[in-house]
Parts: sequence; C-alpha cells; structure tokens
Amino acid sequence: MTKVLFVCHGNICRSPMAEFVLRDMIAKRGLEGKFLVRSAATSAEEIGNPVHYGTKRLLKEHNIDCSQRRAIRLCAADYGRYDYIIGMDSENMSEMRKIFGGDPEGKLHLLLDFTDKPTDIADPWYTGDFETTYRDISLGCTAFLDKVSK
Repeated sequence: MTKVLFVCHGNICRSPMAEFVLRDMIAKRGLEGKFLVRSAATSAEEIGNPVHYGTKRLLKEHNIDCSQRRAIRLCAADYGRYDYIIGMDSENMSEMRKIFGGDPEGKLHLLLDFTDKPTDIADPWYTGDFETTYRDISLGCTAFLDKVSK
C-alpha cells in the first residue's frame, strides 16, 4: 500500500483539497485499497477546525464530500508512517524539513513537481481563488497518480 500525506500551512484549504481529490481519482481508477491518503498542517492555528468553506464548496461541486474532515497537525513520527509527504509550497517544505529534521529518505515533494510545470500552489486563504487552486491540485494529483500507479 502506498501511503501519501499532503501538507499545507493550516490543513483547511489546499492539503485537504488534495487529499479528497486524490481519493476521488483513486476510486474512479478502481485503485481503492492500494493507497492510504491523509493530510496535515505545519502550524497549530487551525487544528480541529473543519475544511474551509471555499474548499468545501468547490469539492461539493465535483461531488466530493469532505464534511467530516478536521485539521490535524504534522508530527515528526509522520515521516516514518508515509511513503510520500507532499507539500503545497516552498514554505511548507521548509517547515516539514524542520519538523522531520531533514529528509534522509527523499520522501518530501512539492505536488506540482510531479508535473511539467513545477511551482508552488497558491494559498486560496490569501488569494480567494479556490478554482485555480483546484485546477493546480487536480493537475498535480493526476501526475502523481500516473507516476506511482505504473
């Protein structure tokens, strides 16, 4: 089983969006049981809060339910639990390296590094543009799933 953890700052916008988008893609490809997908935050400020209404609305438009999700925080032990730990931007990557004390096994990645257009995924908490974030996350999740399911 391939274990994937998506990470962003608060675990209410981008990382839960990626978690549920990838889960949906896995189900549509009939790959359930081959992946474990979760998400977490690098900060503690949103812990216990539900998914941001902008993310929730957009996922609902795509018939993806995330209503039971609450923000959790990344911890050092997560490094040993997951095969891929995927951040949304370079700030997330920096914080993950601090929490994990580096990346000795090469598990840390930016989501869009799996595409031919590697870059950060903008945080819709600040931009208000959940649609662009969704498109970027969908592109990254598709590329990631294509790579690891071969």
